[in-house]
Amino acid sequence: MSMTNEKSEAKEPITFASTVDGEKIKLSNSDSAEQLPDSLKETTHAFNVTESDLLEARHLASRFTLDETILHHQHSRDPNFPMEVINRIDQFINNADLVANPQKYEHLIEEMKIQAALITNNSPYAEVRAVVDNHDDPNLPVSTIRAWAMGIFFACCISFINSFFDIRLPTIYVTATVPQLLAYPVGKFLERVLPDKGFTLFGVRHSLNPGPFNKKEHMLITIMSNVAKSTPYTNYIVWIQVLPQFFDQAWANNVAYQILIALSTNFIGYGMAGLCRRFLVYPSFCVWPGSLVTIALNSAFHDKSTEDEKTDGPFKTRWTMSRMRYFCWAFGLMFAYFWLPNYVFAALSYFSWMTWISPDNPDLANITGGSTGLGLNPVPTFDWNILSMTLDPLMAPFFSTFNLFLGAFFSMFVIIGMYYANTFNTAYLPINSNKSWDHFGQRYNVTAIIDENGIFDAEKYQAYSPPFLTAANVVVYMMFFALYSSTVTYAALYHRLEIMLGLRDLWCKAKLGMRKWRNKNATSEKTDEEDVDLLDVHNRLMRAYPEVPEWWYMILLAIAIALGMTGIAAWPTNTTPFVVLYGIALCLVFVVPIGIIAAMTGVEVTLNVIAEFIGGVWVEGNAIAMCFFKSYGYVTCAHALSFSSDLKLAHYLKISPRFTFWAQMVPTLISTFTSVAVLQYQLPRGEHVFHGSYLLGHGWSAKDLGIGGQYAVTLLGFPFGVVVVVAFWYLNKKWPKSAIIRNAHPVVMMSGALSWAPYNLAYIWPAVPVAAFSWLYLKKRYLAFWSKYNYVTSAAFSCGIAISGIVIFFALQIWDISPHWWGNDVMSAGCDGNGNCVLKTLPEGEYFGPRIGEFS
Repeated sequence: MSMTNEKSEAKEPITFASTVDGEKIKLSNSDSAEQLPDSLKETTHAFNVTESDLLEARHLASRFTLDETILHHQHSRDPNFPMEVINRIDQFINNADLVANPQKYEHLIEEMKIQAALITNNSPYAEVRAVVDNHDDPNLPVSTIRAWAMGIFFACCISFINSFFDIRLPTIYVTATVPQLLAYPVGKFLERVLPDKGFTLFGVRHSLNPGPFNKKEHMLITIMSNVAKSTPYTNYIVWIQVLPQFFDQAWANNVAYQILIALSTNFIGYGMAGLCRRFLVYPSFCVWPGSLVTIALNSAFHDKSTEDEKTDGPFKTRWTMSRMRYFCWAFGLMFAYFWLPNYVFAALSYFSWMTWISPDNPDLANITGGSTGLGLNPVPTFDWNILSMTLDPLMAPFFSTFNLFLGAFFSMFVIIGMYYANTFNTAYLPINSNKSWDHFGQRYNVTAIIDENGIFDAEKYQAYSPPFLTAANVVVYMMFFALYSSTVTYAALYHRLEIMLGLRDLWCKAKLGMRKWRNKNATSEKTDEEDVDLLDVHNRLMRAYPEVPEWWYMILLAIAIALGMTGIAAWPTNTTPFVVLYGIALCLVFVVPIGIIAAMTGVEVTLNVIAEFIGGVWVEGNAIAMCFFKSYGYVTCAHALSFSSDLKLAHYLKISPRFTFWAQMVPTLISTFTSVAVLQYQLPRGEHVFHGSYLLGHGWSAKDLGIGGQYAVTLLGFPFGVVVVVAFWYLNKKWPKSAIIRNAHPVVMMSGALSWAPYNLAYIWPAVPVAAFSWLYLKKRYLAFWSKYNYVTSAAFSCGIAISGIVIFFALQIWDISPHWWGNDVMSAGCDGNGNCVLKTLPEGEYFGPRIGEFS
């Protein structure tokens, strides 16, 4: 099944060869864009659809009867779905006269048929239609010898590099875009040089060269690299266990111990991701914006668009450049430009120009500073890496970027009020830092309050100091608590129907599986409940491939649990093995709500704080145990979401789920052993390369953030999160047509309030005008241009920064070669650069807060 879309000069016809539900469709000259009636040309703008997609949808819509034009109203509260389309759907559904007198509403009926065709045979979202093909060729080779060889090679490389440099300063982190970029020329090279020789296994021929290197092979390699890029979270626990400046536990250097806990944390998320497919992968509203950038880069390499294809662009321009050529230009320009902010002129990254006027003015630095201040600056950076760090404005929808900014902006005033009122003694500390401090205003020394086993020592604590948070960090903790309650509340109010449908499907499949297990004759039994949402074309196309049975994921989950419990129980970790089950329980509560929000907005809620908080209550004073609670509580859900995103990639590219399963399993296994091997190499040299990462976090959080603690007020975040979501839900019910309320996302706003400590407005405000230009101007006025180049631009900039950063690091920074001049030195000048902008100072020998011996 294929589709060719070739657009030439004005009078030439547009021809599509397409397959829908197994039937060949041919669109002839009469359907050329120039012959569309003006009313339908307006429809392209209203529906956010390009003329080429409209032509295909219009032809399909011509088959629909009025009764068959069924539009599901599931997008009524979906901020990704155009409000104008919602209004027209309402007009269609609620018009009682329409059925009796259809001739009076011919244009509206035609529009609704087109919209129904778009929903059933394409994606409801313009951003998905821009990069995801709604056709498939099941005969394309995918799980090939060369794909596996390249995938494993890149998985080993990315795992080694990220593990080796993870503890170094400056660090270097290679994302999956780099292997994706390199895989194309390697794949094309192998396509040219390898012979067509192979073998047949189980009736399937496997050749060294099965034909042209294709987009499915390329994406399979990308998925392999993506799952291998992360260092096992337990490596950080091993570091603080082994290093003498922390716990000095030499037994933690045992290879078997490291492998068991690393395999456990790396694989435990797969089981959850498999169970969550019907919630986070199959539904069409689960877009996963980050996946679209990856697909756009894949399309740039394998797109067959011709050079003379013309697209109207801004400023009366006409673009004929292919995606591949555009990617190369954008990549090259960003590669060259990134040398400026990253090496030559570092002040372009943190462009705190207002603080340069008066470098020692603490108020000016606190409010406008980009390093340790709040970053209230209209032009805070010229560095795309800084601009896109919180959220890529070309990847995420505009409402996500703007809601994040609103949350950060309004919470800034709470920070300012708290700081200048000296609430919680914050005026003695920097206004914006994620570090902990003692009552002398110095960095908190965790080792001063624990014994040789890493257990909290009350006498040492009373003789030293309670820990203190900066004003920004207090707000961050409160908003974390609000975020967790708001996430669950939001899912219950806004997505309860989708969640219930997913649970029903899971239950029905479980019952069917039990019947098949009990009665072999029931294997042919089929129920309606076992079908996924067949309204979505991608689900229908994926029915051509066998799905991964649930029991595969359940076995994997059981193995990961067993490995983790064995590793924790067999060595003196002072931790209950049931911490592994705690991580799963926490994930079960949050994974679907967090996953739905991440899939729709591109903003992911992390469970690190609540995992740490609950763990601190459970094992109060046991720092090592708390680290395990944090590790399993955070990693299980984070990995489940990451793997779900990869499953959506394969879903969009129509890669067999079983190929994807093994493409995730094998590289994860290989990367785990690679990371542990790197760790074994580094540990004897740890005191030389480890730069004191503050991995203990806030092990005291339950004591100071809990009831009776000095920061107990932050617990008000839990009810606050519920109240805010309920308030927005009520406003949405009262004014369902309000575009402002519909695009206000309370969970994303509260995520924006987490942008502090150590980050600030400089990391999020610059993204707003870029997002507005892309999503509000280009997308609305030049949809074809936006569809062709927007995500490719994001991918090109990410790759340019990654490759440029690697070259700069290995060529210069690793040898401590850097230019010393004002443009680089000004960043550390003044109190913004050195972090000494405090409102109040202590007299000699004095300290603030409770008196020694009176700490709670």
